[in-house]
Amino acid sequence: MGNLYHNKTAQWLAYAAFFAVLAIVPMRIDDDFLLNQLATYGVYGMLALSISLCWGFGGILNLGQGIAFGLGAYGMAMTMQMQTQTESNPIPPLMLNNGLDYLPMLWWPFANTGLGIVCAIAVPTLFCAIFGTIMFRARVSGPFFAIMTLAMLSAFYTIILDRQAYTGGVNGITPPSPLQFAGVEVDPYSPLAYWTVFFALMIATVLAKLITQSSFGLVTQAIRDDAERVRFLGYSVAGYETMIYTIAGLIAAVAGCLWVMLVQYVSPAQLDVGFSLSMVIWAAIGGRLSLVGAIVGAFVIQGAQSYLGDTFLSTWLLILGGFFIVIVRFLPNGLASLLEAALGLFATRKPKSSAESNGAEPVPAE
Repeated sequence: MGNLYHNKTAQWLAYAAFFAVLAIVPMRIDDDFLLNQLATYGVYGMLALSISLCWGFGGILNLGQGIAFGLGAYGMAMTMQMQTQTESNPIPPLMLNNGLDYLPMLWWPFANTGLGIVCAIAVPTLFCAIFGTIMFRARVSGPFFAIMTLAMLSAFYTIILDRQAYTGGVNGITPPSPLQFAGVEVDPYSPLAYWTVFFALMIATVLAKLITQSSFGLVTQAIRDDAERVRFLGYSVAGYETMIYTIAGLIAAVAGCLWVMLVQYVSPAQLDVGFSLSMVIWAAIGGRLSLVGAIVGAFVIQGAQSYLGDTFLSTWLLILGGFFIVIVRFLPNGLASLLEAALGLFATRKPKSSAESNGAEPVPAE
């Protein structure tokens, strides 16, 4: 019997148990603020999941995942802001405060809630598809691709910060009312908001798991291990890399929409380099080769920051850095490798034959 950690049936059962535990949370918690905080952890989990899919299984180290997250967040914030505008007052206050007396064309699609949400998800996904195609067809990979994503993230951060009349600049966008969709108002502190994030995280995780176990996922992992060999076999390496990078961007864009739904705020901080690097740290600590491990890593780190950050203040960053170094040095596959090792202890060995027990060489089968 092999290690249960690598057993597909056992993995799906573990996923079911993990989400069953998350489903119980709203039934056990009466504190609305805590429920909202736990829902935000679910958003962080989606981001860690996207990094695990892209980096752990695709071998693509993306230091600019904040691009997809930030664009999705801004799209949702613009949609929620336009829900509060009327025909007599169609221009958001952030524009009036910056001398704009008209609604820019950029904001027109977000006047319709459905179209606005679609744009909030589609625009960053399309960007990932285009950017990925350009980079991977040029065979930009490894640290060079990571640097390019970091540079692109900094460019978006600067643009959004400078275009204050359109984006709110450093103040960002603060929709005054919760999201209203299909005639329902989604109170960010309600169980409905938590369930929305829960189902989004569950669907993203299940789809990501199915992708990794599909033939597409197997080829992607082969590219991660040896891209040149896969290319010589006739596969379009650039096509596979672009696809997995784009799927990860789609998940991050959805996470950005959910983030704004929960906090009713977005600013250039969501495109800050430090935040994107944090996503990589979550996945690395939890286990970049484990989808649920990466999610748990986000839960652990952000939970610790919420409850220990106020106590240790700036020292928390040193603690996090030290923890990260220890994990990378002694557990390169993250905390998930501890579970793998523990389950390995229970794996039974194949019994030796009588000939082997007596020290004789086994007779090969004909």
